[in-house]
Order: sequence, then structure tokens, then C-alpha cells
Amino acid sequence: MESLYWGAVLRFVQAFVQATPTILVGLIVAGVFRRLLGHSGTRRLFGDNTWRSLPQAWVVGMLLPVCSLGVIPVVRQMRRAGVSGGAILAFGLTAPLFNPISVLYGLTLADPVVIIAFSFCSLVIVTVVGMGWDKLFPGTVAADPEPSMVAPGAKRMLSVAIFGARELAGPSSLYIAAGLLGVAALSLILPAGYLQTAAEHNDPFAPLFMTAVAIPAYATPMTAMVQLASMFQHGNSVGAAFALLALGAGANVGLVAWMVHIYGLRRSAAWFALLVAVVVGLAYGVDKPLYPHGVEPAGHTHAFDIYCAPFQPGTSDAFSLAWRMLCEKIAPHEIVALVVAGGFLAVGLGLRQWDRGGRLEQWLERHPAKQPRGDIVLPGPVLGGIALVGLIGVSVFGCYVYYPPPSEILEEMRIVNTEVASAASSQDWDTALYWIPIYDDWTRKLEVSMFLRGEKLTPYRRAKANVLRDKLELLEHEVEDQEVEQARALGMSVNQAYRRLRDAYSQ
Repeated sequence: MESLYWGAVLRFVQAFVQATPTILVGLIVAGVFRRLLGHSGTRRLFGDNTWRSLPQAWVVGMLLPVCSLGVIPVVRQMRRAGVSGGAILAFGLTAPLFNPISVLYGLTLADPVVIIAFSFCSLVIVTVVGMGWDKLFPGTVAADPEPSMVAPGAKRMLSVAIFGARELAGPSSLYIAAGLLGVAALSLILPAGYLQTAAEHNDPFAPLFMTAVAIPAYATPMTAMVQLASMFQHGNSVGAAFALLALGAGANVGLVAWMVHIYGLRRSAAWFALLVAVVVGLAYGVDKPLYPHGVEPAGHTHAFDIYCAPFQPGTSDAFSLAWRMLCEKIAPHEIVALVVAGGFLAVGLGLRQWDRGGRLEQWLERHPAKQPRGDIVLPGPVLGGIALVGLIGVSVFGCYVYYPPPSEILEEMRIVNTEVASAASSQDWDTALYWIPIYDDWTRKLEVSMFLRGEKLTPYRRAKANVLRDKLELLEHEVEDQEVEQARALGMSVNQAYRRLRDAYSQ
């Protein structure tokens, strides 16, 4: 029981840590909608409840870097602004699926047609489900009164942060927690390693099974894309991969709980049934046509281990293991996001306790009697548009940070290669298992970095990266089984494959 409990806690915390940066983005976007665009500006951004609403919501969702948890405060604000239910659902399902960083990573799937096809399928989903919602339930639009405009200047920027703090300290946190509890519950249901053979290409039920797993699961866009890459590398079911992306990254228990609270159980059940039907239909539709040619099914994958229990039954000192795994995986930007989110939450809770009447907002909305000389006042919608474009720009800039120049990546790979080869030779199994996934990730970042910087990513270079990844996969299996001689031999083989890759990418 101890291993199950700490395993569930670990999965809950890991998901929260991964989601925190995009939750913060969602709070900022919701604040921009509320304080800079206003209700009328938000409705215009999403097509003003006309025929343009669904495609515009799809486009906006594709550009903004939020996840299915970070989208919760945004859809709550869209509801307050009077955006149609179909457009809200279109944005809520699209925004978590893709962002510039994850789309670029998806290019390492070997065929960009896959990403294009999956993007088109996401448009089909939001169009069918959104139109179905608007036709079945046309009277669900409800707008709050237009919020008062905030005085120009620093107050407007402060008002966005204040709104985000209040939102985080309000019901949004409960829905986010519900989404995270789905991840914890899944780890209690699925034993460690249970999904390692769950999505084979020749299994006709693989898309259906993955649909059932994906509904309570949660994945950031980047995590989902990493899983897609692994599934294509191992020759898993393409339909199962699509179901995992559409429902694992596109929805979560918290988002469904918000829908039930706002629209009622009957309407939400009808929407969810339509969503699952469309996703499953598309999953079977793309399963055969998009299957990669020349890939030998591995029959074994670790892509879905994050949805299962992290520990085997009876594992001793599960708390220490959980703490170690959490510390090893947490990234510097996630630590910064946690600190900022903690500050937001503290401010929000303080305002709920000592400013329930909204005196701070009244001060923010108080306009000065005389405009300062030389002060240029920009309309709120203009600032809102600049802020949204700025978020997209930051996301694009983040691509170049996340994918550094090839020379830097090759240097990192040299260090990691030494660690992996040494660990395999010295039988340091834990160290090898820690570095192998990181090594695999660097090979994909190398390909994206070349593409970003306009360098030619030839089939020869792709082949060398694929060979190295195949060697790493074989080494991982031998390390798991603690096969001494095979692991040592494969460690040397990985080292040789790395040298060939380095020569290919240095030319």
C-alpha cells in the first residue's frame, strides 16, 4: 500500500510541476481577455459568435502555448464574455494539442505529413463537436456585465496579474486539482509497466483501449509529442497515438468537471459522447494510412509508463525513491514557474481574505482627473492584441532556447554518451536508465535544431539519428534485464553510433 500511495502522490506532483508553466500562461491569457480586451473584444477575437467562431477558435488555440489544465481559466473567462459554447469547446480542445515547440518536435516523427494530418484531424474534431454543440444546445450563451475599464498605465498591467491571482485562488484551482487527481487515480489502477505492450499495430482494439486510458490521463503538449515520437519509433498503433493526443493532451477530468458544473450533466454527457465518437472514428481512419513504412514493431515500449504506477508492489522506501525521481526530473524553468505560481496563489488567497469587496479593483478602475502630459493612451484591445502576439513571439523565441545550436547539442550528447557507455560497462543500471531517455531526447532536439536554423536535414543524417535511437532502445532493454555482457556490448555499439552521427552532423 505504501508504494501505491507514494506512487500516486508522485504522479500527481509530477503532472502539476509539468503543467505549472502553461497554467501561468493560461492565467495571463485569461487576464488579458478580461482586463485588456474586455467582453466585446474577446467575442470579436473568437468570431463574434458567427460562422467564423469555430475556425478562429481553432487558429487561436493552435498558437497559444497552454495545456488542458492551463486552458481552464481561459475557457472560464470566455464563458463570462459570452463566447458561444461551440467556440469555447473548440478552443478548449485545440489549445492543449499543439504549440510551436511541440510541433517542431513532432517533425522528428520521420514524416511531417503525420503532424499535418493530425492538425487537420483536430480541426475536424472541433468543427464537428462545436457545430454539434451549437445545433443541439443553442441557448447556452450567457455573458456577465461588461467589466469596467482600468485606468491606463501601470494599473492595467497590474490588473492582469491581480485577476490571475484571484482566478488561481478561486474555482480554477479546484478544476485543475480534479484534472491532476485523474492522473493519480490512473496510477492506482494500472500496475507498473502495464501499458508496455498495450498499443501494438496489429491489435484492432488498440485505439479503443488507448481512448479509455487517455480520458483520465493528462499530458502537456510536449509530453504528448514525445510519446508520439516514441510510438512511431516502436511501430505502435497510429490510431492509438492519435487517441492519446486528442484526449490525453486535449482534455482532462477537470475540464469535464467544469463543463458538467456549467452546462449540466445531460448536455456534457452528449458532448463527451460525440467527442469520443469522433476521436475514435478518426483514430481508425488514420491508423493504416499513416503507419510508417520500414519500421519493425518492437512489441515493447516505455512511452506510457508515466500513466502507470511508478513502483512495483512491495517496493521498499517508496518515499525516498519518489523524492529522488522528482528531483531528477524537475527542470529549472519549472522551479521558476512554481515560485511564481506560489506568489500568485498567496496574493489571491490574501485578497479573498482581506479584500472580498474588491476595493483593489475599484482603485485600479479609478481614472485620474487629468491625463499626464505626454502620456500616450493606447486602447485596451490594442494592448490585448500586442500581449497575445507577444505570447506567441515568446513561444517562438522559446523554440530557439529549447533547441540550442547543433554544436551545443553535440557537446551535450558527448557528455551524455560518456555517461551511458560508462554506466553500461560498470553495471550502474540506475544511472544508465536515467541517462538513456535524455540521450534519446537530445537526438531529436538535434534534428529540430538543424531544421530551425535552415541547415539541410538529409536522409543520411536522419538515418544516423534513427540508428542511434534504435541502439539506445536495445541497450535500455538489456539494462532493465541487467544482462551484463549484452549491456557492455551495446554500450560500445551506442558509442560507435554516436561517433557516426557526430561525423554526419558536423559535415
